[in-house]
Amino acid sequence: MINLFYISTEIFLSLSILLLLIIGVFKKNSASFVYNFSIIILLFGLAININLNPQSPIDLFNNSYKIDNFTTLIKSIILISTFLVMLCSFNYVKQNEILKIEYPILILSSILGMLVMVSSNDLMVFYVGLELQSLALYVLAAFKRDNILSSESGLKYFVLSALSSGLLLYGCSLVYGFSSSTNFDLIYQNSESIEYGIIFGIVFILVGLAFKITAVPFHMWAPDVYDGSPTSVTVIFAILPKIAALTVFINFLYGPFLEMFDQWQAVIIFLSIGSMVFGAVAAIGQKKLKRLIAYSSISHMGFALAGLSVGTNEGIQNSIIYLIIYLIMNIAFFSCLFMLKRENQYFDKVEDLSGLSKNHPLLSLSMMIILFSLAGIPPLAGFFAKFYIFTAVIEQSMYFLAIVGLLSTVIAAFYYIRLIKVMYFDEQREKYDLNHSFGLKMILVVSSTIILIYFINPNIINNFVSNITII
Repeated sequence: MINLFYISTEIFLSLSILLLLIIGVFKKNSASFVYNFSIIILLFGLAININLNPQSPIDLFNNSYKIDNFTTLIKSIILISTFLVMLCSFNYVKQNEILKIEYPILILSSILGMLVMVSSNDLMVFYVGLELQSLALYVLAAFKRDNILSSESGLKYFVLSALSSGLLLYGCSLVYGFSSSTNFDLIYQNSESIEYGIIFGIVFILVGLAFKITAVPFHMWAPDVYDGSPTSVTVIFAILPKIAALTVFINFLYGPFLEMFDQWQAVIIFLSIGSMVFGAVAAIGQKKLKRLIAYSSISHMGFALAGLSVGTNEGIQNSIIYLIIYLIMNIAFFSCLFMLKRENQYFDKVEDLSGLSKNHPLLSLSMMIILFSLAGIPPLAGFFAKFYIFTAVIEQSMYFLAIVGLLSTVIAAFYYIRLIKVMYFDEQREKYDLNHSFGLKMILVVSSTIILIYFINPNIINNFVSNITII
């Protein structure tokens, strides 16, 4: 029973999904009710998760599932992010006629998979969580069935994700074959004597995980899937899978494979440098905001990986802080995107921002704050996120990685500032509608304010992360 008590969050979500399915089947025209009920379920799930936070790490189900302050924090971040995403995208979902009962249920199913991934301490449990997350996201990407771009993005994500899952499974099978176990702790104990055999497995596993966080060179799906999917699904892709996958990176690299730090560090540095540089350069020529944010997210994941590559607790903590600030900035950016609506049509091209400041000064001000923060301009939150990563990297004398990160930041600043130029100096266009939901406006105001005044007390986020000890 103690096992079941500590997975109350997962059990609650599972039962809620089944309940919503029953309601959707037997209650006609219940899509809006199911959607709103799903938002409430996320809040209850968050309350349960916070209440379960143990004083010391707890191993469940023969040490295949773990609960500690790190997993509790990440699960809370995932649940809060999902709540905000669903709240700010409700009007978009409704007006684009994708408000079906399946939509929120698929999101909750994906979240359930992420929670399992985060707490997994066994290769089999991890893969079950990964596939539950991925299967729901395949359907969400292609949810707008009458739109050819949405169908194409769902198919692309499905095919390429299946390929990456195959490579990841092959890596898991190699690790199991050489270590005679799928449990992380036993793999760690058995890895010292057969180090070279397991290295091949690590490489394949890293390839599969790199695909999930859109790290170069496994990023090829991201721009097309981000662009083709409904914007409410794009914001999910931009935030939620990255949180879960980066947590699995930490659990894998600093768990069963910690003794092989010298071997996998080079792979992580390569992924980091490639992502930072390519993401910064490739975004320059983009004419659609969703494609631009896709390349931007590739670059940001490069910075998060740089923190993981240093091999210290400080580096891991700084990567988590970076991830939290990244999700705040992305939710704020997509909140602005949801406001670019006119006559029930949403706009997502760079040229659609033309002269925005003349018609909507407050919206353009929020957008400017967000873009400056994404570019890493002080004293906004995005600057501190990058500053923490650079601090961790430089303390380990990894100067080349720091220089590459700095140069890619300068390059990336070009396309962020270009958007600000379009908003403030280009010819104005027709006004956008302002009858947005209260929830969307509040999310934009609060997230923009956090980004703007973060420098007053940066320890707000640091205090949540400072007690996490991985190594």
